[in-house]
Amino acid sequence: MTESNLHPPRVEALASTDALPVAPSLGASLDAARMPRRSTLVDRRVLVISFVAGLVAAIAALVAQLLTALIGLVTNLAFYGRWSTAFTSPAAHRLGAWVILVPVVGGLVVGAMARWGSRAIRGHGIPEAMEQVLLNESKIPPRITFLKPLSSAVAIGTGGPFGAEGPIIATGGALGSLFGQLLRVTAIERKTLLASGAAAGMAAVFGSPLSAIILAIELLLFELKPRSLIPVALATVVATGVRHMLVGTAPVFPMPALAEPGGVALAFYVALGTLIGLVSVATTRIVYGIEDLFEKLPIHWMWWPAIGGLAVGLIGWYAPLTLGVGYTNIEDIVAGRLGIAVLGSLCVMKFLSWSIALGSGTSGGTLAPLFTIGGALGALVGIAFAAVAPRLGVDPRIAGLVGMAAIFAGASRALLASIVFAFETTRQPVGLLPLIGGCTAAYLVSALLMRNTIMTEKIARRGVRVPSEYAADFLEQIAAGKACTREVVPLHADQSLGDVRRWLNSGKVEAQHQGYPVLDGDGRVRGVLTRRDLLDVRLPDMHRIGDMVRRAPIVVREDHSLREAADHMVGENVGRVIVVATHAPYAMVGILTRGDLLAAHARRLREANETSRHLRMRRSGPGSRA
Repeated sequence: MTESNLHPPRVEALASTDALPVAPSLGASLDAARMPRRSTLVDRRVLVISFVAGLVAAIAALVAQLLTALIGLVTNLAFYGRWSTAFTSPAAHRLGAWVILVPVVGGLVVGAMARWGSRAIRGHGIPEAMEQVLLNESKIPPRITFLKPLSSAVAIGTGGPFGAEGPIIATGGALGSLFGQLLRVTAIERKTLLASGAAAGMAAVFGSPLSAIILAIELLLFELKPRSLIPVALATVVATGVRHMLVGTAPVFPMPALAEPGGVALAFYVALGTLIGLVSVATTRIVYGIEDLFEKLPIHWMWWPAIGGLAVGLIGWYAPLTLGVGYTNIEDIVAGRLGIAVLGSLCVMKFLSWSIALGSGTSGGTLAPLFTIGGALGALVGIAFAAVAPRLGVDPRIAGLVGMAAIFAGASRALLASIVFAFETTRQPVGLLPLIGGCTAAYLVSALLMRNTIMTEKIARRGVRVPSEYAADFLEQIAAGKACTREVVPLHADQSLGDVRRWLNSGKVEAQHQGYPVLDGDGRVRGVLTRRDLLDVRLPDMHRIGDMVRRAPIVVREDHSLREAADHMVGENVGRVIVVATHAPYAMVGILTRGDLLAAHARRLREANETSRHLRMRRSGPGSRA
């Protein structure tokens, strides 16, 4: 029996927590794609993407104005029989009962466009854009770029109770996606261009660049990183600049000067936000309940928009203010120009008209209808409270503003976007604190009572999981040197495979690892062999360990983050990497495995789930000790 059979192989004797030397000759391989590059905030690609995003934004801003003019043209032709692109309300029509047929005709046209053009034009566009981001690498079919605005212009111009902003946002996103498909870009860069176009569309409609950025982050990007934030922010600047040149700089929903609310009034606005939060949950459920009812109809879905149009026409005949976009209604609500009867009619009738039309699958937006419904309800409650307790300082105009933003915060759970949007479109600083309180209360109620939102319910039903929280990457916060296994058990290149196999079958703890670094006679790392490699029955026992190494070692430095290490593992298609010292890159300090990556999450789960008390209050008394 040889000495190697009498004694265990040297591998178990070499277990150590000290750094092991890596060959200087390995330096070339470390630099040649075996060591991950340190991640940086941005690279030069961001400059290119930012330039393209600015170009997309300029085109999207022009498209926004063209779509607005097209809606005006359809509205004037359908309700007034005149050739004009002026953006006007259908409420002053003189068609009488014939007005019922106008939205029906619009629904027929939209249904035909959806069936023979693209079914993706149905709905308000944002959920569809989210689905493309999450499932299809942000690749929206190019035909949506022109079919969506055309169908929306027909639906809204013929009296549909929708806002123009939804289709414009969807069109801007489709435009950004189109550029991203024409150019050689990554999926992340294409997503950034899509979000840039969508944000530019919103900024071009409302002159609200900051809320457009936040909305893009909350509903499309699902991240807050410089690589995407910079192009989107620059895109909103360009789009808002174009809007200022073409339309002007005045706020979309101007408000008169208001008094600063007191403490009791602030408490009222928070309570109002709670009420509006309940309404937002009910609104979302009713909208999708109506959509479910349409799904049960025994006729083809292309006819559904016409049925929805019939409801729009009947309600519009009774309540003309419910027809069309209704931006003037929102302006009148926050300016305090509407009475109780009109507010009540807007709140109820606009909701009925919009929910039925949206459930039918026609093309249109959700923001303006929600603002109208929430604003009218908020103003009604504010008027009632001010009448009962006039000295408490509750202003119905601020209540309308809070209701307008809170219903969107609750329905979409885009909290920050809702607050900032209401502030940007009114430029009313007095309303900022009530907005924060009311929108947060609505957001809280919605989060407690509703899993999905009005933006995500549709795609969630299709099995799409939509991110609802944005947190710093936990793996990015931990260094590889802190998580790696330092009890490294190496093999030697001159050992025979038979000796190593017998040691692996010895049952010892150190022989149970799934991977082992291989050292040559000078203690230099040659590579890593897995347990599967060593137990491969096709290799004879007399095979040398050193001859089995086929690739240079895959390494990370101990100051690399676990995120960088995990990405490096995926890129190299390995389950473990060697960790080397930061200032001595040829000294191995350990091995990092996939199990180590999973174990690193233990702290995150512990911090999230375990409760503990670290300070206790002690009573002082006659019997207590100092």
